[in-house]
Amino acid sequence: MKTLISGGLVVDPSQNLEAVRDVWISDGKIEAIRPAARGPFSSRAVPGDIAEPGAARPARQGSKPASQPENGLRVIDAKGQWVIPGLIDMHVHLREPGCETEESIATGTRAAALGGVTTVLAMPNTDPVVDSPALVKLLRSRATTDALVNVVIAGAVTRGQKGAELAEMGRMSQAGAVAFTDDGRPIMNAQVMRRALEYLKGLDRPLLDHCEDENLSAGGVLNEGAACAAKGLPGIPKASETLMAMRDVALAEWTGGRLHLCHISCAETVGLVRRAKRRGAAVTAEAAPHHFTLTDSDVEGYDADFKMNPPLRAIEDVEAIQEGLRDGTIDAVATDHAPHAAARKALPMAQAPFGVIGLETLLPLTLALVERGLLTKKSLVRAVSTRPALILGLKQKGGLRPGMDADVTVVDSQAAALPAQCWASKSRNSPFKGKNLKGRATAVLVGGRLVVQGGNLAGSPPDR
Repeated sequence: MKTLISGGLVVDPSQNLEAVRDVWISDGKIEAIRPAARGPFSSRAVPGDIAEPGAARPARQGSKPASQPENGLRVIDAKGQWVIPGLIDMHVHLREPGCETEESIATGTRAAALGGVTTVLAMPNTDPVVDSPALVKLLRSRATTDALVNVVIAGAVTRGQKGAELAEMGRMSQAGAVAFTDDGRPIMNAQVMRRALEYLKGLDRPLLDHCEDENLSAGGVLNEGAACAAKGLPGIPKASETLMAMRDVALAEWTGGRLHLCHISCAETVGLVRRAKRRGAAVTAEAAPHHFTLTDSDVEGYDADFKMNPPLRAIEDVEAIQEGLRDGTIDAVATDHAPHAAARKALPMAQAPFGVIGLETLLPLTLALVERGLLTKKSLVRAVSTRPALILGLKQKGGLRPGMDADVTVVDSQAAALPAQCWASKSRNSPFKGKNLKGRATAVLVGGRLVVQGGNLAGSPPDR
């Protein structure tokens, strides 16, 4: 079946495009992008709904869907909306294998689809840790049957993520791992980090770096500062991130390895990355939506849904991250989607686990930066799709050029965001649940397959 996404504002920085266009899809690929046609179906359909030329229009509720036309053309009316390359979240904890009670490939990828995300990078800090080619193959196999969106795999840098002995990164790369990280924990040993960067340089794979000096952060709960002290809780100083980032950037420049800094949270780290890029270092960075939206002063009481690592920082750090996204110092927006069961997050704040979910709020929180004039439409798409694809080496994704995978998200930037009661994640540990957010994916295609229609799931794999 061919698909036409009709009359939307196509935003694709990979081809410097921001204009009203029709997007034609065939056999799971982008076939063509053409000037928007004027026809009977280009302006009458409900945004995000599917229509067929010449077929009767279904009412919004209670009517029979339009019949399949003989010519096999499916039309998605995107008038008044954006049509962008599918979002790529390069930092997602799917919890499988080992913690499927908190999330699974099936539920996590449903959450991704609802959030407009068509590709997720699964982190390896599972149980067992993904530190062998057998486990990479297992997860890739499960993804083919259970995932609603594309799942690519990150392997561990060290065995068991213990930071001592390098894992089988070469064999994991051959098995399909696209990146390597010990995320959830830093690599404290500088010699191990050096050897990992040298090894991965030969594989042309990025090392995704959790920058934290555990000696400085040990026992901390919130950002070290007045807000933390007022609650009587131990703090996590900014230096625990920035000093480790400084070390690892120096090692990357020494070895020539590709270093990607995960979830940077403070102004000093943004400045460090900016200076490294000016020197020509192979260093990239990401920021999470909660770090450019909330400050440590926004933490509500002792609610552990506001507890994440790195923690929410001060207003000057939020502003620095926003500026880093604006000027391109920070390459990507990634959620660090980290689901936890409600009972665990209900523990006293000091004992509750770090982490918040984010797949279903990624789009509205990032769109808010465009609404405020901090990002352009193109720079937003660059951060949530184009640059993540380049960093991870996903050559068929991150753009809408003819021949690329038909991973497409249609966005209504003015619609109310998906309410928390409609989220698909198994967990609800988010500081944004119950908040009035704006922006929603109304249609999502993955390899030309429609997975979200009218802002709701159009199809899903069986529960696990």
